[in-house]
Amino acid sequence: MDSNDSSATGFGTRAVHAGQAPDPSSGAVMTPIYQTSTYAQSAPGKHQGHEYSRVTNPTRSALEGNLAGLEGAAHAITFSSGVAGIDAILKGGLRPGDHVIATNDLYGGTFRLFKEVFAPFGLSFSFVDMTSTEAVAAAVTDDTALLWVETPTNPLMRIADIEALCDLADAHDIDVAVDNTFASPYLQQPLALGADLVLHSGTKYLGGHSDVIIGAVCTNSDRWNEALRFQVKSAGACPGPMDCFLTLRGTKTLHLRMDRHCANARQLAVFLDGHPAVARVRYPGLTSHPGHAVADRQMLDFGGMISFELADDRMDAALAVLQGTEVFTLAESLGGVESLIEHPASMTHASIPAEERRAIGLTDSLIRLSVGVEDVDDLQADLDAALS
Repeated sequence: MDSNDSSATGFGTRAVHAGQAPDPSSGAVMTPIYQTSTYAQSAPGKHQGHEYSRVTNPTRSALEGNLAGLEGAAHAITFSSGVAGIDAILKGGLRPGDHVIATNDLYGGTFRLFKEVFAPFGLSFSFVDMTSTEAVAAAVTDDTALLWVETPTNPLMRIADIEALCDLADAHDIDVAVDNTFASPYLQQPLALGADLVLHSGTKYLGGHSDVIIGAVCTNSDRWNEALRFQVKSAGACPGPMDCFLTLRGTKTLHLRMDRHCANARQLAVFLDGHPAVARVRYPGLTSHPGHAVADRQMLDFGGMISFELADDRMDAALAVLQGTEVFTLAESLGGVESLIEHPASMTHASIPAEERRAIGLTDSLIRLSVGVEDVDDLQADLDAALS
């Protein structure tokens, strides 16, 4: 079926069928794993659409068609990881002297890539509170070429108004990239709100089973599509066919898993919000969340990620909770069917200097949950025991 016709069919139908067709050589319903590096040609330059698997591969093409259908995009380009996709965006679209505005509550790996890899090559970065469109407007300069938006942010679960930021960017001829990893295309579709690029760490909800590392960028821009595919061909950060197959299998159940992630997270957020050992819960589904109204407008539901701070705001207290769970697994990453618990200050965001993370509200006792699809009463009992 047409990979980017998001109006003709529902999300669940596109999740199963977009970009998919029975294998022409065998009739296999599931896209095969084309484990090959090269392809026979009948004459130089005469082939069946693929020459070398660094550039294209049939399994990868099927996944890219599927992801384009889910995001309502004209193009999807896959990478060996999410940060490889970010790397390609900056190398493919920016040049020394360009300026990027990013949220000040940012995934640590993105922060490290910006500050440690690209800043020495002449890109400059401003990190601002993107819940304030006025703060973003104040940071715009004549050299600003890209807004890098995370929403919900990792790990503070702040909500940026994508449509308002895109309107601001349009007025200054600035491109907008949205990291949609926390929401997934089932809950939030930034291209429809005006964004130019959508980044996914497909390792998370798209794959959904914690068994693959992969990234993807979706766009309606032919210019960006050409620039990003040039980066894949030239720099080689492409995913393998097995990784593409696993992700393609994952996206077929994305909508089913996300409904359960959201329902479980909603119950746990309410439970934590009333727990005496918890000082603050950060979940956009709570009406007390400062970004609730914006999230309710631009998201289908509020996702499976929760952060919370302890009443006893000490790192040792947080570590005791982390070591006290049995159903929640202490591990980095997110978006799998299993529930994970982690400590951003010492794990996923350790690359951010302590003074900077505390200044933005990333406290020593902040704990992040990736709520899985287990029985929610078991998850609640597990957290209650660890907090007691």
